Amino acid sequence: MATSVAGRRMRETAGDRVFNVANYVILAIFLLIILYPLVFIVSSSISDPTAVTSGQVWLWPVNPTLIAYSRILREPALIQGFLNSLFYTGVGTAINVVLTILAGYPLSRKDLPWRGGILFLFFFTTLFNGGLIPTYIVVGELGLLNTRWAMILPSALAVWNLIITRTYFQTSLPDELLEAAQLDGCSDFRFLWDVVLPLSGPIVAVNALFYAVAHWNGYFDALIYLTNPDLYPLQLVLRSILVQNQTNLHMTGDIQTQLMRENLADLLKYALIVVSSIPLLLVYPFVQRHFVKGALIGSLKR
Repeated sequence: MATSVAGRRMRETAGDRVFNVANYVILAIFLLIILYPLVFIVSSSISDPTAVTSGQVWLWPVNPTLIAYSRILREPALIQGFLNSLFYTGVGTAINVVLTILAGYPLSRKDLPWRGGILFLFFFTTLFNGGLIPTYIVVGELGLLNTRWAMILPSALAVWNLIITRTYFQTSLPDELLEAAQLDGCSDFRFLWDVVLPLSGPIVAVNALFYAVAHWNGYFDALIYLTNPDLYPLQLVLRSILVQNQTNLHMTGDIQTQLMRENLADLLKYALIVVSSIPLLLVYPFVQRHFVKGALIGSLKR
């Protein structure tokens, strides 16, 4: 084995070395482009407000302080908003994934009658939308306004995720598995539970990540359907904190106090970005391995 590795290294030409060096340089540049904004935001969130406003923060924190985070944590609605977002993300993602699999697997079966017509009905909804007002009326007639379900049920299924899931099942599950299970008397639901799901970890992770990010970052539905502050998700609570701080900024006549509030408003923007991004950054490493595989396989057309 050592001989074969040494042989491959000896066969490496000057062009190969140049190509590898160029790849490393390009990847390093992309890494810096992606990493610098993250470091800058974190550094700005813990720097002195005056340093942030005057542009003194370039990479590392200047006169570190946690005043922005202490200001955010003093908000009584923050914890409630965080718990609400956890509920919307957890329950909503579970419902999304279940419905996507229950719709995607039958559509991947060749023996499903009118499969093409059913898939067209799903796809049709991506081309035409009823609009905001009709959707609001439907949600209201269903009795979902100002309830937690208004954040979950109207977006219970994403057609794009459905198409990816269907394609994954078509390209990853051999027809022989279904034929063997049917010969043994296995029902469709048991085949789905005992055979399909254990082999579908990557696509389940992809769907879970897509739906979870959408639920966690979503605030527009809450802005439309919710009027009870106790039901607000974290993103809407953070938006309210920022808007309230900017409103108070213009309500004072003291120049020194106004300048201090303006500096704090700029600092709060960065701190709010960090607070809202940490949960997703903590979850992503656990699904990254399945995410890459599922996204690649699910994107292939058969």
